[in-house]
Amino acid sequence: MTVEVKICGVRTPASLDAAIAAGADFVGLVFFAKSPRNLSPADAARLATAARGRVKTVAVLVDPDDALIDTIAADVRPDVLQLHGSETPERAAAIKATTGLTVFKAVPVAERADVNAAARYEGIADRILFDAKAPAGADLPGGNGLRFDWAILEGASAPFALSGGLAASNVAEAIRLSGASLVDVSSGVETAPGEKDPGLIAQFVQAARGTAPEHKKAS
Repeated sequence: MTVEVKICGVRTPASLDAAIAAGADFVGLVFFAKSPRNLSPADAARLATAARGRVKTVAVLVDPDDALIDTIAADVRPDVLQLHGSETPERAAAIKATTGLTVFKAVPVAERADVNAAARYEGIADRILFDAKAPAGADLPGGNGLRFDWAILEGASAPFALSGGLAASNVAEAIRLSGASLVDVSSGVETAPGEKDPGLIAQFVQAARGTAPEHKKAS
């Protein structure tokens, strides 16, 4: 099974091109004012247009209201909506029915009980994204560079995605321990919050696909 890769928090055409060149399957466009990766709908629409037919786009939303959902669906036209807040199963179902889009639901995880709670979204979300639970009082629900014990995902209903503290150095282990079919990275391919590095993106995708990064010899 080939593991899919999502590069989240893409903000610039250069980062989009780097993700595509590396062979990513998805790029995440974040709509959350507190995030250093936040985009306006207009900027996101330009990136989504450039991505169309080259890589799938995921609009990452945190407890969005109907007006924002309508704007994103109409102007950005993403392939996927990722709900990364406290959306209930009923809310997720309503969003999916209204937009007709594929829906990913992020579930914050710290212990096995959190994994079990994701069952509420089965049959509603097209894929569950297990992400490390943010610390109490944190501004961001994700993208904090934190990880959890991936082994607690053993036996979780497949297919599911994994996020939280991933980098090229640990993604192969994360896939092996968790059984995730999609891995999602943001801060792990950045040199500073919101600043993606093309080299780190390439290394991450190669590591997730089981291919060691190629190091060019100095001439």
